[in-house]
Amino acid sequence: MNVQPIKSELKADVAAGAGAETKLTPAELEAFTEKLVKALKTVYDPEIPVDIYELGLIYKVDVADNYDTIVDMTLTAPGCPVAGEMPRMVQQALGGVEGIGTVTVNMTFDPPWTPERMSEEAKLELNMY
Repeated sequence: MNVQPIKSELKADVAAGAGAETKLTPAELEAFTEKLVKALKTVYDPEIPVDIYELGLIYKVDVADNYDTIVDMTLTAPGCPVAGEMPRMVQQALGGVEGIGTVTVNMTFDPPWTPERMSEEAKLELNMY
């Protein structure tokens, strides 16, 4: 199931296997997505006072019918000092979501992160206007 976030300014995609049939109802998927976003918003890049979700570091989240979850994410720069820790931080945050299955976090730098991926909230927090 492929589901776009409800708010257009949010950059993450929530999906479960491209084109796959799902047993989750739209209401179940929406409720679970809200839990995932809430958990992702607890993870911060230590050098930037904005959570990774609002920074646009989450590229895609795949959710299977059994709630196994795969996250594709990036960093603001490949040489980021927390590059080795960030996937574990995301995995731990999502692991606390009730009902979640196995959590896998994949790091990617394609496409490279740019400030345009940030939400309006993040830009305001960082005085980027």
